[in-house]
Amino acid sequence: MASLKCFKSIAVTNLKIQKKRITADYILELENGDEVHHKLIHTYEEDIITDKTREFASLTVSTPLVNYGLFADRIVFDVPLTRQGKEFLEDTTRITAYDIFVNRIVRNTGFLRDEYIPDPEMVKPEDAEPRVQLVFTRTANPGSTEHGLDEKKCAVMSSGGKESLLSYGILREVGCEVYPCFFNESGHHWFTALTAYRYFKEHEPRTLRVWSNVDRLYTFIGEHMKILKRNAYKKDKAEIYPIRLFFFEHYVFSFLPLLYKRNIANVILGNEYDDPSRTSYLFKGIKHYNAVYDQSQEFDKYMTNWFKRSGLGFKQWSAVRPLSGLIVERILADRYPELFKLQRSCHSVHLENGKVLPCGTCSKCNGIILFLLANGIDPRIIGYKTQHIETVFDRINRGSIRLDPDELEHSLYLLTLRSGKQIEGSQKHEHVEMIQFDELNSHPDNIPAAVREKIYQIYEAYTKGYAFLTPKGWVTISREEALRGALNNEK
Repeated sequence: MASLKCFKSIAVTNLKIQKKRITADYILELENGDEVHHKLIHTYEEDIITDKTREFASLTVSTPLVNYGLFADRIVFDVPLTRQGKEFLEDTTRITAYDIFVNRIVRNTGFLRDEYIPDPEMVKPEDAEPRVQLVFTRTANPGSTEHGLDEKKCAVMSSGGKESLLSYGILREVGCEVYPCFFNESGHHWFTALTAYRYFKEHEPRTLRVWSNVDRLYTFIGEHMKILKRNAYKKDKAEIYPIRLFFFEHYVFSFLPLLYKRNIANVILGNEYDDPSRTSYLFKGIKHYNAVYDQSQEFDKYMTNWFKRSGLGFKQWSAVRPLSGLIVERILADRYPELFKLQRSCHSVHLENGKVLPCGTCSKCNGIILFLLANGIDPRIIGYKTQHIETVFDRINRGSIRLDPDELEHSLYLLTLRSGKQIEGSQKHEHVEMIQFDELNSHPDNIPAAVREKIYQIYEAYTKGYAFLTPKGWVTISREEALRGALNNEK
């Protein structure tokens, strides 16, 4: 297969930390020897200087590079990193390379030039191995590891979507001190979060925000990758990123100076249930994560263990891991209607008469409209128009939707019951309306013990019990069995 090499080297260097600002320079050495530069910037609304800020800053500016292990001979980290920091970058670069190779190189996404798309039948495991040599020029001392954290404090990484809004509502209800954290990218993507951010900024004094131009960095690197079609990063309404797959932990790291100052123990991401029953996580012997490694439970557990090894002690988890998107919408709209109205789950939102509105036709919007209709909720409450609702099945029938098969079929089944009309593709899958567990990506111990049972009690009011996926299919279990399973995992 054609070489994927695009750069002789990529370097991150010249780290600078100021009272409210972190910057570093990126240097790309192209195959012809030319160098091009880009400055990565993070700005804060308060003083971030602590004894750990340099450690956090080095991680923050280094993490975007995890995406490029297949495309450069060398990646140079010319910033001070602890031994654990280097381990994190080595581990995630290797695993992300496998995920990118399968889901962005072998599977035709429309962004890659034809000559670089390999024949899927000819792919070998060694093709997915990162070609890059990671070079660490400086080592940092982690310093003090004595840091008292408050287990009741939770930072919710907030995007303006349904999962983060529901996570905030639930954690607040069960008695946690919740901090909505908004990552303000410099480009249009920030519009998705803007409605929720404005509300929280006015009503929630714990709201935190970090501004960054990291989206410009990804575009800058992508525009120098010979394997991508010209203007791949400028496609209107593109629903996936051309190459990068690993970005959520960069958001988390950028908030660590703020979390550390406040002794916040928990980092919450809105990762809902992904049904593995019809999905293979192996391709030609290559283990991958269907493009969502940094949203997987395996990664959350890796990070919690990594934070512990690093002496930082943060726990990373998701409160909505056992829930389908259908149930997330049901709880959010019924239990927290003031939060539901803020939801903008669309990457192509636009301004209309001063309001941020969803495009109403992308695959993400189609899934949201379907969930709401299946739950008997009017999509117009969150900005969809009648024309979007009336034409949603045309778009779904054309394949413009990305849901787990059981979730899609069961949502259509519920809508068939509501409308009295048989809808093509509808099929009952009871587990979609249950609290779901499996061995791969939804372990019963995912939610910490201190709040686990309280959260399950909330979920029980909107679901039809508990289910566990076995090799023979879904089986019903009791709450006690779910809690016992959690205890067994924690031993």
